[in-house]
Amino acid sequence: MRRALVILSLATLLVGCAGSGGQRPAPAEPAEPNASDSAPAPSGERYALSGDAYPEDPPDVAQVPDAVPQREPRSRGGNKSPYEVWGKRYEVMADASGYRREGRASWYGEKFHGYATSNGEIYDMYKMSAAHRSLPLPSFVRVTSLDNGRSTIVRVNDRGPFHSEREIDLSYAAAARLGILEQGTGRVRVEAIDVERWLARRGGEPEPAPDEDAAAPASARADASDAPADGVFLQVAALGSEEGARALQARLEAEIARPVRVASATGLHRVQVGPLDPSGQVDPVREQLRRAGFAQAFIVDDAD
Repeated sequence: MRRALVILSLATLLVGCAGSGGQRPAPAEPAEPNASDSAPAPSGERYALSGDAYPEDPPDVAQVPDAVPQREPRSRGGNKSPYEVWGKRYEVMADASGYRREGRASWYGEKFHGYATSNGEIYDMYKMSAAHRSLPLPSFVRVTSLDNGRSTIVRVNDRGPFHSEREIDLSYAAAARLGILEQGTGRVRVEAIDVERWLARRGGEPEPAPDEDAAAPASARADASDAPADGVFLQVAALGSEEGARALQARLEAEIARPVRVASATGLHRVQVGPLDPSGQVDPVREQLRRAGFAQAFIVDDAD
């Protein structure tokens, strides 16, 4: 099973978005290189939509956590090598070690939401995932925008894109994180994550431990020892999911090398960086968070 790979264009598609009636950017309709054994739509085609589209009423994906690298076996589907699409032959890499490329990223949306990916999973455009022509399935990669410096970690579970020489095809959520929804494509750097090294830095666990101080990497704990006892915190997010908050905590600790805590109360899990000295640490850390895609961080004190 596999999904057809999306060919994005700079054109926009008119969709009846709730309350707006305006134009939204959307991927153009792709040709479908291979048949699928997924259930067909009533028309006899695999997909209910004839062309890809921006979701009509998308949820706020600003706080969707990165994919969390972890040990996974190669998928039974999607790893055949070589394989052929539109008469062109492709090879699947034996492993992703050291992979680092720059190119253009595209994204795919509503048409493929809820349908099978190349490795047989179900595509959810609101999660951090991606498609790639040659990386093993699954793989974890960091994708960084070369235009604005934002980055995200995605799990590659699909094949594509097969249009032109685009490097990677991102989910809606990942494209939103990198700020390429409006343009349709964007210049990116794709870097494979060594899962064993990633886990080793976190004590061998795919998720940070409940003890926040013990879960922090050494660099973050060192910063914590130098931090002011009565400092302030920068709140990055307030999530309803503790698992999502812990994943975001791990991502921030890795990216900005500062202590990060999860403060939980009344069903919300607040991800906060600090304590920070308000006279000299807040602005530099706020800039680090902005580059990581969290421009809306705001100051709270230890009592909040």
